[in-house]
Amino acid sequence: MADPRDENLSVVDVEKDAASKTESCGASTHSDEVTSRPWLRTLLRWGVEERGIVPVPNELRTDRQFYKIFFVWFSMNFNILSFSTGTLGPIVFGLSLRDTCLVILFFNLLACALPAYFNTWGPRTGMRQMVHSRYSFGYYGIMIPAVLNLIGLCGFNILNSILGGQALASVSNDNMSWTVGIVIIAIIALVISFMGYRVLNWYERLSWPPVLLAFIVALGVGGKNLYNAPSFSGEPPSAADVLSFASVLAGFVITYSAMASDFTMYFEPTVSSHRIFLYSYLSYVVPIIVLECLGAAAVMAAPNVPSWNDGYGTAGNIGGLLEAMLSPVGGFGKFLTVMLSLSVTANIACTLYSICFNFQVLVPSFSRVPRYVFSIVGTAISLPLSIVGAHRFYTALTNFLSLIGYWASVYAAILIVEHHYFRKGDFSSYDRSAWNDPKRLPWGAAAVAAGVLSFALIIPCMQQVWFEGPIGTKTGDIGFEVAFPLAGILYLPLRKLELKYQKLH
Repeated sequence: MADPRDENLSVVDVEKDAASKTESCGASTHSDEVTSRPWLRTLLRWGVEERGIVPVPNELRTDRQFYKIFFVWFSMNFNILSFSTGTLGPIVFGLSLRDTCLVILFFNLLACALPAYFNTWGPRTGMRQMVHSRYSFGYYGIMIPAVLNLIGLCGFNILNSILGGQALASVSNDNMSWTVGIVIIAIIALVISFMGYRVLNWYERLSWPPVLLAFIVALGVGGKNLYNAPSFSGEPPSAADVLSFASVLAGFVITYSAMASDFTMYFEPTVSSHRIFLYSYLSYVVPIIVLECLGAAAVMAAPNVPSWNDGYGTAGNIGGLLEAMLSPVGGFGKFLTVMLSLSVTANIACTLYSICFNFQVLVPSFSRVPRYVFSIVGTAISLPLSIVGAHRFYTALTNFLSLIGYWASVYAAILIVEHHYFRKGDFSSYDRSAWNDPKRLPWGAAAVAAGVLSFALIIPCMQQVWFEGPIGTKTGDIGFEVAFPLAGILYLPLRKLELKYQKLH
């Protein structure tokens, strides 16, 4: 395998001319670039990845460590955000522990298949997820999903930063403010994201064992208290509560579809798609289901355990609850709480990594700017919002996760119909040399129109705190369930019409 540092050096010239309509640009500019900017050579020799949205050519797709994708997604999901998402079932939707866990199990088994499938596209195309999406949404049309995805990714970073900051502050017995904790979490994640692909994969492989140890110890010292959690309320849950909670769960995982291939595009193209799918699917399902169920059990047991109830408080302090669960082991428990607080950095760092490419797709001229610059921009956006929203966590979490599931379902359906119906599942039908040429890409009118028209039915099916549609009021929130099939159905005739009038060269 080629030395990744040499690979970084070899693509400098490509990155600097990424906004052009061609994929290559002469090796001569590379040496001039590095010679004129010594700091750039230093960054590259440190292992900083500069490649942005330029597709990876076949000769550079040589990574055979396919198991790495398992650890990327496993570490991203094996954190206190997954734990906190499970608490929404009983706290927000009034579900019993049994009903909460059943919804978590079945809806995650279904929803996790979508992002796991999109992970298999990276090795075949060598493209970032949003760049590949240009072959459905077009050069300009993809800017709409890019904006929506940026909002979603920044939202995840805000939620993770709040949770990490809360946990750090709880260790200091509130001598440290949530704000300071949030800043510490954001800086650590920024450094990891700044370095790029190699360091991200290294960190994701190492970040989960301390988190696993922390949860095992928490179960060991506090597991007996979980038996006090009422598992069944005696009354069956309403369909509206079940479906609304399912909408939140779907929003948590389906949005990974819009960043999936960002982490697999360096893999050798000959790798089995089934292998990548299995690694990815398990890395979603296992940590998400386990931690969401644990979160639901812990928050339901808290009222019966005074120390847990005090840690959780009236503000819904997840970090305080976890610190209380670990408090019986003294100073070691505080250390483990710190490890739990740092668990969110694995998610934030990867999210910042994908944010970079969304900026470059949104504003194509930004592709001339090195990737890592946008890690700083993403942090600058998320950090102040995290601080402002820290004391309204549950409201923000519920509304955010419910809302982002709608557009992600639409997006995934359009890409799948394009690939399997119009391109017959053939990756060779994507002209890689056209990735940055508006004239050689689809107009995107069909995809945009299908997405917009889908919301004519999605909106009536919504049930949010700030809006309840006439259908959603009776059924619960079924917006994401409606979005996927409806967008796919609408895209079929609209794309046929687009192909009829557009002559691609």
